[in-house]
Amino acid sequence: MANDDGVPEKVAWVLVRDHRVLMTRSHGREVFYFPGGMREPGESDSRTLVREIDEELLTAIDADSMVHFGTFEIPAGHPERGPFRMICYTADHSGPLTPSMEIAEKAWLGYADRHRVSYVDSLVLQALHEAGLLR
Repeated sequence: MANDDGVPEKVAWVLVRDHRVLMTRSHGREVFYFPGGMREPGESDSRTLVREIDEELLTAIDADSMVHFGTFEIPAGHPERGPFRMICYTADHSGPLTPSMEIAEKAWLGYADRHRVSYVDSLVLQALHEAGLLR
């Protein structure tokens, strides 16, 4: 769903462990993406993230622990789906990280794996690396 300015937005979860970040790959896709998805009409970022992560990884996000990590954008005219905006949050969760039927694979990726992710996701990997969170 697009925001008021008409730019499509995704709400994404950034989970870092041992200097690697959790990424998922959907069936029929070659590249990995941050788990999350688009808002439904009237849905908040926290509600979107809770719903999407439950749908994709069958785990429960603690909405009270959500912290905005950053907002990353692809400009209009960019060859990879521009314009597009991804709003990223860290958050605690409870339960195992079990890919649902819509997820082909989950992986823990490092900075050297940025060629395996979409363009906007590579911007997040860069920010995590610059913050010393990703190797």
